[in-house]
Parts: sequence; structure tokens; C-alpha cells
Amino acid sequence: MAQTRLKVPPTKSTLLILKRKLAFLEQGHGLLERKKELLTRLVYERLKQYRQLREQLHEHFKQAYHWLSLTQMRMSDQSLQQTALGLSKPFDINVLPRSSLGIHYPAVNINPLPLQPIGLMGTDSSFDETRHHLINLVHLLAQLGEVETALWRLLEEQRKTQKRVNALKYNIIPSYSATIHFIKSTLEEDERNTLFQIKILKQRSEVQ
Repeated sequence: MAQTRLKVPPTKSTLLILKRKLAFLEQGHGLLERKKELLTRLVYERLKQYRQLREQLHEHFKQAYHWLSLTQMRMSDQSLQQTALGLSKPFDINVLPRSSLGIHYPAVNINPLPLQPIGLMGTDSSFDETRHHLINLVHLLAQLGEVETALWRLLEEQRKTQKRVNALKYNIIPSYSATIHFIKSTLEEDERNTLFQIKILKQRSEVQ
């Protein structure tokens, strides 16, 4: 299929301008290819982290609900609710901005705080185990949220970069190359016609 040419006049100045632009486009294409490779590597790294965290979460969910069920059996629901309402927060959460290759995503930092002592009346030792496992679960969920957000944004940027690479490779650069080739051919043909006319005029002058 013939490549679409740019609508520009076939002059020497146009040829020089297009050659400079083509060199710039080819350089940009190389940089985008490099960016695509880096994005692909980051995507696979984040995907590996995501799968590992999902596996860890599955196990931690089982442990946390095991202890929570045990605590619910040993303590009444009303006692459990009253005890939980009186507790202070078990961790501090900080959400900070991070970026990779200009792609921004939140980084979630959770700092566990010392467990608040509780009274012995109406409580069970399993309550502390439940709190401990739930805190670990929240920490993993925060990590998973960070990794998942980064992964989706990396995938979106990878998709955009691939579209730009394809546009340059299959549309823009071939259009410039075809136009440059056309202008070169046109200028060479004009030059041949000019030389031919000069030769004819010279021959006529010699005959006269």
C-alpha cells in the first residue's frame, strides 16, 4: 500500500526541513522504544509483587478470621464491641507521592503503634492475637493497594507509549520518508529537464 505523502511544496528548502524533522522523529522513536522496554520491565516487577502479596493476603485472611472467630466465641459480641470502641488507633498511615518514569502513584506507609493494654475483665487472650493479625492484614492490604495502583498506571502508560511507537513507526516516519523520496525524485527530474533544455539550447546556438 502506497504511503501517504505530506502536502508540502517539493523544494530544496522543504527537503532540508523534512530531513531535520525526520532525524528528530527517528530519535524520538528510539527513546520511546527504550521507554516501552523500561515500562515492560517495571510492569513485570509489579505484577510479580502483586501476585506474591495476593498469596500472602490469602493466608493472612485465614489466620485473622480464625482468631476473630475464636475471640467472638470466647467473648460476647457486646463485650467485644465495647472493648474495641475504647481502643486507640493501632497504627499511623502516611500516603506519599512516588513516581517511576514520570508516572505518579501513592506510596502507603503504615507504622504500627504499641498495642494498647486492656482490662482483664470480660476479655480473652485471643483478643490480642486477633488485633495483631488484623494489623498485619491492614498492612498487607495497604501494600497491595499501592502495588495495584502503580501496576494499573504503568499498564496505561505502557499502552499509550505503544500507541505512540506504532504511530511513529507505521504512519508518521513512513510519511516523512515517502515525502522526502518524492521531493528528491522531483528535484532530480527537474534537474535533468533543466540540463536537457540547456543542452538543446547549446546545440541550437552551435548550429546557428
